[in-house]
Amino acid sequence: MKYTWIFFDADETLFHFDAFKGLALMFSRNGVEFTQEDFAAYQKVNKSLWVDYQNGTIDADKLKNTRFEAWSKKLNISTQVLNQDFLTAMADICSPLSGAKDLLDSLYGKVKLGIITNGFTALQEIRLQRTGFTDYFDAVVISEQVGTAKPDKAIFEYALKEAGQPNKEQVLMVGDNPDSDVLGGLNAGIETCWLNSDHRESPDNIQAHYQVNSLMELQRLLHQK
Repeated sequence: MKYTWIFFDADETLFHFDAFKGLALMFSRNGVEFTQEDFAAYQKVNKSLWVDYQNGTIDADKLKNTRFEAWSKKLNISTQVLNQDFLTAMADICSPLSGAKDLLDSLYGKVKLGIITNGFTALQEIRLQRTGFTDYFDAVVISEQVGTAKPDKAIFEYALKEAGQPNKEQVLMVGDNPDSDVLGGLNAGIETCWLNSDHRESPDNIQAHYQVNSLMELQRLLHQK
């Protein structure tokens, strides 16, 4: 195989991330029916916060708390408690993407595997444990712990240091978000693969080395290398 290290994004690359389902479960546990209209209002705030987080203009705590400020006032529950309840709910509904386990099984022992994620520590660690994926990975790099988020090349440089500074020509980054996973990998000078399961148009200014529509397709591609 061409690669000695393959790094994966987590959300919507290895694991399903159904935010509406998680929020609905979290709010139901607080006696509230969470609607699609509520979700649209939440996402209007949340999406812009994630852009700011990826751009490095806010930190993880600011994101986690600001997105629940309106609900905190409405329910008289702290933003910290609501955020933790949400992460717990997301962990409770977690499941791997189709083909994820087969892919990891096929790579394990042949190449070193890592995760680079902008997701939060509390969710990432419990999700790896519950899915039985913990042992596959030699490095799990979480932006909240590093203090910088993808696409900043600093988090990739941190991951490469954790990996023992492998030859960059033998490192691949796989992710579903061209603006963070692919751009970040390119910024760091490593090869990239865009998992484009929604068949989106490729951004003009961000060109991954490879593009696949499923993890099964990725598995076939990697074993040809």
